Order: sequence, then structure tokens, then C-alpha cells
Amino acid sequence: MARVKQRLRDVRTRTSRPRAASCTQLFLCWVPVIPGVSAGASQWAGTSRQRRPAMPRHRPTEPRRGRDCPAAGRGQQAGAGGVRPSGAALPMSALWPLCLALGAAAAAGGAGRPSAERSAVWGPGLRAAAALPARYFYVQAVDARGLRFTSSPGENAFQVKVTAPEEQFTRVGVQVLDRKDGSFLVRYRMYASYKSLRIEVKTGDKHVANSPYILKGPIYHENCDCPHENSSAWLEEMNCPQTIPQIQRDLANFPIVDPDKIAKEIPQRFGQRQSLCHYTIKNNEVYIKTYGEHVGFRIFMDAILLSLTRKVKMPDVEFFVNLGDWPLEKRKPPQNLHPIFSWCGSSESKDIVMPTYDLTDSVLETMGRVSLDMMSVQANTGPPWEDKNTTAFWRGRDSRKERLELVKLSRKYPEIIDAAFTNFFFFKHDESLYGPIVKHISFFDFFKYKYQINIDGTVAAYRLPYLLAGNSVVLKQDSIYYEHFYNELQPWKHYIPFKSDLSDLLEKLQWAKDHDEEAKNIAKSGQEFARNNLMGDHIFCYYFKLFQEYAGLQVSEPKIRDGMEKVQQPDDDLFPCTCHRKKAKDEL
Repeated sequence: MARVKQRLRDVRTRTSRPRAASCTQLFLCWVPVIPGVSAGASQWAGTSRQRRPAMPRHRPTEPRRGRDCPAAGRGQQAGAGGVRPSGAALPMSALWPLCLALGAAAAAGGAGRPSAERSAVWGPGLRAAAALPARYFYVQAVDARGLRFTSSPGENAFQVKVTAPEEQFTRVGVQVLDRKDGSFLVRYRMYASYKSLRIEVKTGDKHVANSPYILKGPIYHENCDCPHENSSAWLEEMNCPQTIPQIQRDLANFPIVDPDKIAKEIPQRFGQRQSLCHYTIKNNEVYIKTYGEHVGFRIFMDAILLSLTRKVKMPDVEFFVNLGDWPLEKRKPPQNLHPIFSWCGSSESKDIVMPTYDLTDSVLETMGRVSLDMMSVQANTGPPWEDKNTTAFWRGRDSRKERLELVKLSRKYPEIIDAAFTNFFFFKHDESLYGPIVKHISFFDFFKYKYQINIDGTVAAYRLPYLLAGNSVVLKQDSIYYEHFYNELQPWKHYIPFKSDLSDLLEKLQWAKDHDEEAKNIAKSGQEFARNNLMGDHIFCYYFKLFQEYAGLQVSEPKIRDGMEKVQQPDDDLFPCTCHRKKAKDEL
């Protein structure tokens, strides 16, 4: 179940060199930015099987300079005096001077430089109360004419500085990540708490938007044990949603929860055969008792619970966490169901799903001991779509029969699929069938390839959040298994589905190649979903809302049971903080 570290061998990427744009193409690109002149965009229409629109083949062949060019001869064409109807093409004798003039005007207007006044800065990292292990915000490059960049203006286009004005030293690490789409993700991790922070965002020597941003504190760093006593206020400060559909679906199976009853029945039913953690959170302190031999993965659950209790007053709650791969509760109503929290759910079980240990750990350790997280992947999405290798790509271990079939398919059609094993553990390695074991390459190198295959391992493949965050299109196997966000994904909008037995995988890959523009749009939608739903603040919101709503179902008081031990907060903080929040009793 543990995700294999994705350091796989580097593979040579096929790229196609863009052709130089003609004057007509450049003219159509730049006309829309001139006041009073516009160009119409063409609309594709049509349908085909499986309710997906059929898109004509269309591959952009010229550099876009950050903005899409309408296709020549479609929609409306722009002229010097305004909009010309389609079909009334300008003569080339008139087009060349206009083309040259527009190019000169664009250069003079600083088309390649972001405007300090018009560029935008926003995000949770500009709010003092939105405490995260690594805080973050965004910068969108906008030029002097008010047009957003859709490609990188250069990785050094913006400079960010974070200081604590009242301190001699500011112990804050800052990274500016170029997302290559005209926007930047700025993340910073605090190693001490401060009374206030000053965040400067500049381009050249000019402040961008409303920079400098002053965060009035206290502003607490990740290891500061200073929980907000008012959970409603914390939820609002974190901008958490009122409800989360997956939580509602999972808890609908448990109208009431009796802590006294489950404390006896769950260990009797599962404790001898499975690896379980029995947790109680009481007065914002965490207690645990483990069952089973292999309980090392409790470190991930301990870590998120301790992090939550440092930030907000948690409800008193008692629950069981499954540390194994497979969901446990296979009973169906009206049988007596037991509430088990798991990192993976399935259509054949009733477990209560949490964000995976992998995603959770990457949030807690961002800018720490992990290199692959939901922020770093956004700055390492490989070449532009048009320059990606058009071979479908997969690497991993032999944790499911369908993975064996995928590699065999790759060996049969190597020009279509590049799939290989980095490790054998579950099956016998027959090199004549599966080829040699290959070296690991960086996960970021996956995005040299346009088509990413996501196929189950022992359960759901926990790499999907990172694959979605890239700018390659994901082909996802139909599966009974799901992570906490799968049910919000839509096939043909966020990914391309293929059958669980891989019988239509080649067909779906051919469809993607025949409908390149639509496949690109699916990749973009998947990327937007990951950016808007799988960041650190979303993960913290999910956990808190889950425990809050589960606690509301309890019909008896959670207890610190016999054999439980307290999970201690870390005591190795180099710069201990002073908590300035008022305790609830002080506010009475």
C-alpha cells in the first residue's frame, strides 16, 4: 500500500519542434489586445460514443506567447478598423505592415513583463490566522494592458521576502514556485512564532498589487501548541466548507455511535487479525491503544492528530483507525456495522474514509523531509503539452494482476505504452514476460509524458493527487477502491476512464491522441481540481470536519480506556512559542 518512491530511470523524451508562426498567425494572436479590435474564437461541436464530445484534431504549432491564437479563417477576423466578417480576409499587402506595427507595439508595451500594478496576489498565506505547516499564496502575472499571462514570464519574474519587523532574525524559509502557466505559488515555512510578519512581493524594484502585506499576529508556527478555543472561528479563518459530501455519505451508515459499545466490540472482532489504533481525544489531548503486530503506520495518524490539537480545540471523540491496506467493514445493514476509519474506501465496504497517510504526511512535511507534495509538483509539470512525449507512461511495483497485464501490453506495443516494474514483491518475476526491473526516476519526470496511467495497487494507487496536479492527462482504471476525493471527480472531465481489465485502454489512448485539444482540456480540469481541493488547508478542514461530525453522533462520553497511553507533543522545538490565546474558562 505504501507508495513506491518514484525515482525511476530517466527516459529520453520525444519532442516536436514548434514551427515558426506566420505573420497571419502572429497578427491574429495580437489583434485581440488592441482596444476596439477583437477576434472571434471558433467553437467545435459534435458528439460520439459514451457521451463525450468529438473534437476535430487540432495541435497548436506555433508558440503562443502566453495567449491562444484563434485559428485562421474561423470565426471573425480583425482588421485595422475593427472586426471584419469571416471570409473577408485582409490582403497580404495590408497584413504585413499591420503585423510589424503590432509586433512593435507589443514590444514597446512590455508584453513579456508583468505589471506590478495589475498583477494579483492572494491566498491563505496572507492571513495570519490560517496556520499551516507550510503557508502559501499565489501571484498571477498580468501585463500592462490587463491581460493575464498563461505561460511563464520567467522563473525570476517575482521576488518575495518575508520578515518579522520587530525581530533581529526571521526564521522563515521561502520558495517561489513557477507553475509555468503565468501564475506562481509562494510557500513559506515558519520555524518560530512572531508578533507580526511583513511579506513583500516585487517585480523588479516595484511592489506588486498591495504589497507589502502586513500580517498582524501573533502568528504561530507549526510546532507551537496554541489551539484556537473557538472551533467555529477556526473553521471560518481556514475557509472550510460547511459540509463535505464524502463525510456525509460515510457517516450516513452510522446514525448513532456508542463509544462504550465499540470499545468492546471492535477489538473483539478485528483486534486479533488486523492492525488497529484505538484513539481517544479528551480535553484536546490524544490517547492511544494499539492492536495487532504491524502498527508502525500509527506515526502518520499520531502526527495529524497532534498537529490539529495544536491549532484548534478538538471535540472529545473516540474512534478506531485501520492501519492496513484494505477496508474492513464488509457488513451490510441491517447487520450491526462498526465505524472504522480507513485511508481507503471501497464500494464493497462501509469504512469511514480519511485522506491517505501519504497525502497527509506530504502536507505535514512540506518544505521538510518530503520532496513530493502538492505544492512542489505544481512547479515540476514537465514540458508544455505540445512538447510532451506522446507515449503513455507508468512505473511501479507488481502489487496487482492488472499491473502485470499493463507491462505485458507495453512490451507488445512499446510505441504506445512505456510501462515497467521497479520492484517485484507479490508475483514471480518472469523477465521473458515482464522485461527487466528498471531503475527509479523522479516522479517529476513522469510529466515528460502526455498520458499518465493510474492503475490500482493493493488498493487505490495513492499517486493520483500528484498525477492530477501535473499537466498531463490521467487515464484512470475503473475500480471499487477510492480515496476521500474520488467521488467528486468526474470521468471525461477530470480524467479519461478505462475498464478495470484494461480491455479498452488502447482504444482510450487512441481517442486521446485523436482528440488532442479535448485531452488537453481534461488534463487542465484535473489539474484545477487538485489545486482547488487537495492543498494543505483542504486536508486540515477535512480531518476536523470529519471528527467534529463523528463526535456529534456519540451517545455516551468518550473515555480514556485501560491500556491507553498519551501521545506526547514533540518537545524538540528549537524556538518554543508563547501562546497568547485566552482559555475558554478565562472568557466566561
